[in-house]
Amino acid sequence: MPTSRRNFIKTTGFGAAGMAFLPFLPGIGDIGNGRLAASLPYASPESKGVSSKGIRNFLQAAAASGIGWHSFVLVRHGHIVAEGWWKPFEPQFKHTLYSLSKSFTSTAIGLLVKDGKLRIDQPVISFFPDELPASPGENLKKMKVRSLLTMNTGHGEDTMPKMRDAAKPWTTTFLEQPVQYEPGSHFLYNTGATYMLGAIVHKITGQTLEKFLSPRLFQPLDITEHDWETSPQGLNTAGYGLRIKTGDIAKFGQLYLQKGQWNGKEILSPAWVNEATSYQTSSQEGNGDWAQGYGYQFWRCKPAGLYRGDGAYGQYCIVMPEQDAVLAITSESWDMQKSMTTAWENLLPAMQAGSLPENGTEWNELKKELKTLVLAVPKGAATSTASGRYNNKKFRLDQNEFGATEIRFAFSPDGCTWTIRTAQGETAIRFGWSNWLLNGETMKYPFPVSGRIHMPSKIGGAAAWQNEQTLQLNARFVEAMHGDKITCKFDGDKITLSFLNSVSENTKTSPEKRADLTGVLV
Repeated sequence: MPTSRRNFIKTTGFGAAGMAFLPFLPGIGDIGNGRLAASLPYASPESKGVSSKGIRNFLQAAAASGIGWHSFVLVRHGHIVAEGWWKPFEPQFKHTLYSLSKSFTSTAIGLLVKDGKLRIDQPVISFFPDELPASPGENLKKMKVRSLLTMNTGHGEDTMPKMRDAAKPWTTTFLEQPVQYEPGSHFLYNTGATYMLGAIVHKITGQTLEKFLSPRLFQPLDITEHDWETSPQGLNTAGYGLRIKTGDIAKFGQLYLQKGQWNGKEILSPAWVNEATSYQTSSQEGNGDWAQGYGYQFWRCKPAGLYRGDGAYGQYCIVMPEQDAVLAITSESWDMQKSMTTAWENLLPAMQAGSLPENGTEWNELKKELKTLVLAVPKGAATSTASGRYNNKKFRLDQNEFGATEIRFAFSPDGCTWTIRTAQGETAIRFGWSNWLLNGETMKYPFPVSGRIHMPSKIGGAAAWQNEQTLQLNARFVEAMHGDKITCKFDGDKITLSFLNSVSENTKTSPEKRADLTGVLV
């Protein structure tokens, strides 16, 4: 289907330690310090009408799904009743939101409307008089801010790929694209349209989205750490590229659940919240939860009354007004519908009106499971006959696309350290033996996939010897999203390293683009 979420993944190409449940009960003390306690309190599931057993069912279904879950936060009646991070992801790490960023851009538009600085019936071309084509078409003239919000611009294809490829400013390129349909008559998921919303914010305020939202949204919600990718013109990418923590996603959802109110103050008007999250247009007919209608950069959901912001690979802010609940999820999902269905089938039945009797047995089991959440690690041996021969020995690499000139491995009982030398210096990445070992420093991975945005990140590493001469290294970019599998084959004085990024490993749409590295012992 040409407007599917999977198509966005293809066309853009961007590509706790498990401790996650703290009850808010008398005698617990100052719980959640450094995480969400300043904004949202904690409570036991049953005290807020949620079954601990139901949450356990969700975790078990998640484990059986084959999806790479990274984190979740479940809020009920304004209290966090469960939260979990799959190692090596942790609560303090920001996470790439992909298109969930769009809902934050919509919020910026809502703030301008609330301040009386913008009307959504204003023509898009009125903001860009110096960037218009020589003879603007009638459909372009009819395009309104509302058309951008509802993905009804009239374009026949997503404008973002051409915007990214063009040497001209992205706004100019957008305005040059043919508008085949009358705006308002044709839904098409169009990330370029969201970029134009961010550009309009800049035209009105002189600020990027991130700077505009900082005092008006991020600071009131205590979202203290955030960053947002930018276009070559210095504007935030708007339709993707925001990074915040999972708990911050939950707070964003809670703001919408509370009709724009936060700590007794009105951040967004209730009227805007209702408009933005209501059915405004038909959407991707026949495409499951994407066929339920679209608002202002928010999707409607199959279960009655639910709506969400969502991003590629399963980044979700799901708001459940009838249940008075919010669910935030980060993941690397290869089946986003399956991700949502897992939540619908297990968490919705777990929520009941009123409180439930405390269930100490199930609650304790839930806490145990939340402490041990972990992504799969490579299985194999921690030692090999090759370990002694190649320990701390240098391999000179043949010429390669990354500019890497030399590598070496240091083996110990706790794991191995892989050191890569380039013209920029040395990068050392540590790996635990069949166990995630978190590298404390944020770094740029030396072997990026061409064409995918490459975010600096802390790296979680796990390793295992597959046989006496083959070492597998798994890396997870815990401040971004994706991962890499590196297979190192030792053969006498020679070495060959093969790469498999996590997108290529799990989909048929993104074949691995990197060549093998080869080298010789020196």
